[in-house]
Amino acid sequence: MSLQQRDIDRPSVWVAAAVQSVGFVALLWVLEIVDVASGNSLDELGIRPRSDEGLVGVLLAPVLHYGWGHLISNSVPALILLFLVLVSGIGRGLAATAIIWLVGGLGVWLTAPANSVTIGTSILIFGWLVYLMIRGIWSRSAGEIILGMVLFFLYGGLLLGVLPGQPGISWQGHLFGAIGGGLAAALLSDPRRARSRDRYVV
Repeated sequence: MSLQQRDIDRPSVWVAAAVQSVGFVALLWVLEIVDVASGNSLDELGIRPRSDEGLVGVLLAPVLHYGWGHLISNSVPALILLFLVLVSGIGRGLAATAIIWLVGGLGVWLTAPANSVTIGTSILIFGWLVYLMIRGIWSRSAGEIILGMVLFFLYGGLLLGVLPGQPGISWQGHLFGAIGGGLAAALLSDPRRARSRDRYVV
């Protein structure tokens, strides 16, 4: 691909990443409106540990929330982190999100307390954060390493949420989301592509 073609394609990736990030957060708000209008019936569709019906929650839990406060606290981090995940490549970003979604959900399904119901985008938020922090180590991309350091400085304290101890907070979702992010970084990073991208940016 020529430099001229890449100059044309680069803005389109930014626009696509922004549109998809805003669209995802808009979906969260639409689902919460539906949930409130239906008497919070969607809240019951979360992850129910070690049950057949709970496997449906693996697919649905990351887009559901327990009320407006829960949704509002997740909306801005989700918008920023998903954009950053997608802007370096839509396909790679979507693949990373799928890995985080699956690993995080199944981890909760296997380990959460019996009779609990887990929902919330924080499963993805923790995964996206860890993915962005460490993918540069695997890809050997200077730009991605710098971004990871900045995110660690800004949001590193958030990672304490992987530890148990906060009542009503699914540390299992945070922990396995983060594990999913680390796995995605290891599986999807391509040092050759990252070096080429760094040369282009410079």
